[in-house]
Amino acid sequence: MTTVVVAKKAGQVAIAADTLVTFGDTRLAHRFEANSKLFKVDTLAGASYVGVAGTVAHFPVLRKAMTALPQDQLKLGSKDEVFDTFTKLHPLLKETFFLQTKEDDNDPYESSQFSVVIANASGIYGLYSYREVFEFKEFWGIGSGRSFALGAMHASWDKAKSARELATIGVHAGCEFDKNSAGPVDVFTIKLKP
Repeated sequence: MTTVVVAKKAGQVAIAADTLVTFGDTRLAHRFEANSKLFKVDTLAGASYVGVAGTVAHFPVLRKAMTALPQDQLKLGSKDEVFDTFTKLHPLLKETFFLQTKEDDNDPYESSQFSVVIANASGIYGLYSYREVFEFKEFWGIGSGRSFALGAMHASWDKAKSARELATIGVHAGCEFDKNSAGPVDVFTIKLKP
């Protein structure tokens, strides 16, 4: 799995992720493959960074699907915009990329099958498989190392001087204790809009 975090502090937002990929019991470290779990998306409102947890197939599919949307439909500056964008992406994911939407017989909606965090100048957002969107006030994490990351960021909140420092602390905790997370760590920072 992975450790991906977002943080908002001191006028900036940050997103960070480990770079290990696992296939069952096999580890594919950064030494052998670039393995970035973060990608940049340019929108009319500015740059956003997107982090994904889940199957390795999600990374290229989501990146390609998001860049295939027309720029006027790719909006990530609020909870509603993130929801609308991913609702528009869902048919594309099914029809073009063959997304399997069924998780359980009692699913209330078709699943998009992934967990995503987004960082941009408007804030930090999380999106889950049924297109539930959250706007986080301070920090959050996804992936198998998220519990370690969340604990470390919570414990470091008062001491950390910036969002970048806080996000780095979180991912390093995930890398230290989660067997499916390892460095090096990728970190991107954006100045928060006032």
